[in-house]
Amino acid sequence: MTAELYKRLFKAIFSEDIMSLKKIADQIILKEREINHEVLADSLERIKYSEKPKKTNGFSQYVNSKPTGTMSGLPTTKRNNMQLVSFVPREQLKHHMILNEKIEYRLFCIEKEYAAKDRLAKFNLMPKKKILLYGEPGCGKTMAAERIAWNLGLPLLKVRFDSLLSSYFGESASNLRTVFDYCKEEPAVLLLDECDFIAKSRTTGQDVGEAPRIVNMLLTLLDEYNSSGLVIATTNLRVSLDEALFRRFDDIIEMPRPTKVEIEKLLKTTLSAIKTNNKIDWSFIADKLNGHSAASVVSVAQNAAKKCVLDGSIEVEQEHLMDIISSNLFKC
Repeated sequence: MTAELYKRLFKAIFSEDIMSLKKIADQIILKEREINHEVLADSLERIKYSEKPKKTNGFSQYVNSKPTGTMSGLPTTKRNNMQLVSFVPREQLKHHMILNEKIEYRLFCIEKEYAAKDRLAKFNLMPKKKILLYGEPGCGKTMAAERIAWNLGLPLLKVRFDSLLSSYFGESASNLRTVFDYCKEEPAVLLLDECDFIAKSRTTGQDVGEAPRIVNMLLTLLDEYNSSGLVIATTNLRVSLDEALFRRFDDIIEMPRPTKVEIEKLLKTTLSAIKTNNKIDWSFIADKLNGHSAASVVSVAQNAAKKCVLDGSIEVEQEHLMDIISSNLFKC
């Protein structure tokens, strides 16, 4: 650890500042991962998520214990008490991704800046905390948000648009503010997944009243956003979003379809738990899947593995993969 981290650790211990101790623990884990001490980092994380605090209130109870049933304490609508966000447990976060170097570097920079936010603050600098991810379906936008939450050790809260949107005058905008206000309490990654619902252009002329109102509220909340976590929005339809929205984000990243190199890596990674024939022409398979989304590639590999097992084969062969591709038994 650095001298500065030691000082913060001692101050937090002797002032009994539990929140600061938790933040320091997260930074220690992240620093261990940066120097490839994966075993130690995993051990520290197991300790972090297995130990339950003596007293829990607010959101911390969901981070330190496995939730069961319907969780209380999360923000709800005033009218019918419906939950406005869903908490995604850490063990359910998908975080292993195959990305091109450019996208990997940009996501890494977001994580690195957040981990160093205290050092940046000394120079009056702020980390990127408002991120927009856009691209075609199945290219990893949601998974990228989950990966960021995982690597930073932050809980992930996913906005429930079915609860947030209301037919009552002004209620949708009020619900959105309730969600953002809740995230001021503790650091979290707030995910606005497929935010087209609440961020579409105010100039389309197809909606009146409530639609422009919720867009205006989102713009205001993003302007005011100063929470200790991050807000990540994803969309498939960048052209339909309100232009003013783009100026509110610190970083806007397009998630492209995988290249042939990444397709080959995706296939091998997905099939890593099952034996594969060493005569498979991975380059040929990647050619056949060129232009498809990452989700499609993963689906091909998974279905080929199932076919292998159901056929009674001892290893996945090229024939299994080609059967799935030729029959279109995978996500488009």
